[in-house]
Amino acid sequence: MHAGRIQPVTGDRAWPLFDVATTRAIERAAAAALPPHALMQRAGLAASRLALAIAPHARTVWIACGPGNNGGDGLEAALLLQRWGKSVTLTLEGDPAALPADAAAAWARCTQAGLTVSTQPPTRWDLCIDALLGIGSARPLQGAMATMATRMQASEAPVLAIDVPSGLAADTGAAKGVRATHTLALLTLKPGLFTASGRDASGQVWFDDLGVAPSHAPAAWLAGPPPMQPRAHASHKGSYGDVAVLGGAPGMSGAAVLAASGALHAGAGRVFLCPLDPSAPALVAGQPELMVRDWRALPLENLVVACGCGGGDAVAAVLPDVLPRSGALVLDADGLNAIAADAALQAALQQRGERALPTVLTPHPLEAARLLGTTTPQVQADRIDAARALADHFGCAVVLKGSGSVVAAPGEVPRLNPTGNARLATGGTGDVLAGFTAALLAGGSGAFAAACAAVHRHGMLADRWPAHLPLTAGALARAWSANPAEAPR
Repeated sequence: MHAGRIQPVTGDRAWPLFDVATTRAIERAAAAALPPHALMQRAGLAASRLALAIAPHARTVWIACGPGNNGGDGLEAALLLQRWGKSVTLTLEGDPAALPADAAAAWARCTQAGLTVSTQPPTRWDLCIDALLGIGSARPLQGAMATMATRMQASEAPVLAIDVPSGLAADTGAAKGVRATHTLALLTLKPGLFTASGRDASGQVWFDDLGVAPSHAPAAWLAGPPPMQPRAHASHKGSYGDVAVLGGAPGMSGAAVLAASGALHAGAGRVFLCPLDPSAPALVAGQPELMVRDWRALPLENLVVACGCGGGDAVAAVLPDVLPRSGALVLDADGLNAIAADAALQAALQQRGERALPTVLTPHPLEAARLLGTTTPQVQADRIDAARALADHFGCAVVLKGSGSVVAAPGEVPRLNPTGNARLATGGTGDVLAGFTAALLAGGSGAFAAACAAVHRHGMLADRWPAHLPLTAGALARAWSANPAEAPR
């Protein structure tokens, strides 16, 4: 029997992600090339080996199996764990006589080995293996399966999900079901494990390709770290470009200052703060490197403009000039809302794409919904598709922010960002991201590369933040330059 290599999915490299349709094609080809039932037996072996690694001292293991091949994987794991001396309680949702062929063969071997099905989980267990539903289901759990999921969550014991947590949509990350502490993805990694509700549902993701090397194109990539390039000694501030931050309407000046601070600490050669609120200069007293300017006096054609941070209603009046004139452009927050409300501005943004002017949009889900003329739940239901639709419609790079931020651009395979955590859920961190992105554009990166690198670094800084210290947006901006040797260029 194949003994594959189980790997933890970590952020130190890029990982290809495959949608359900492609995974099914890979599975069919592999099954046709292998002896009968071999692929499911490999899956059961991988699950049982990881179970021992997660809970080596577990005595009682509850394996919750469903009516399909995911349940068959659980049956194969049950057979091995019993053979290895564990007390296995097996529950099966559905009629054993209706199991598909591979799962039926696994059920026959379990019966021959004396394993019996219980109608209820044990009173206590040291490990639960979720094998209820696999990648074929994209709907929330209902009925008995929902009850099983509730029982799993009521225990403090670890939960190992086989392939995907039951109730998780493998392509999109929409989830209402099992919340696992560990997930073993089999054959391929699926996008839904890493965006929307997928990260919370999946816990630590592990991967075993079951000895099958896919030859298909991935649907997306889980992004790895951007390349690191030290700055040349023979360089000067002009080598790293100029950024103008245009935003900060009355009452919201801090957003523009945070974006400008992000650009400054991410290495832009010069940063101009162009506030829409005349009182904003008082906020930059502690950052003399930021130069306050009237945006109308700047050569926008030669700058990277970050527009919209705290722009309020006032930003709509400047966008007719900013959209056609800016050499490169990052649009965030109120800049995006103004465009969503004005067909003429949408046309001007599309014209930037037609002229191949570097442009990055950084919407959160509500802003993306406004731009697409849809709702936030619809955006969240398929974040990859929403980001790709925005990128194609406007001809630019798009960062759809959130858990598992999606970066898309025309002609590019979407990237899902693996870094970041809930500590970024505080005011101003999105403004800092806009500044980071603008600085990388000013340094010479293309729009898609700048977006990917900025998002990865932004999340990584939050991941590395000391647990005992509060994370504020201002501190996040300054953190980029705390270790410049690690910064992407």
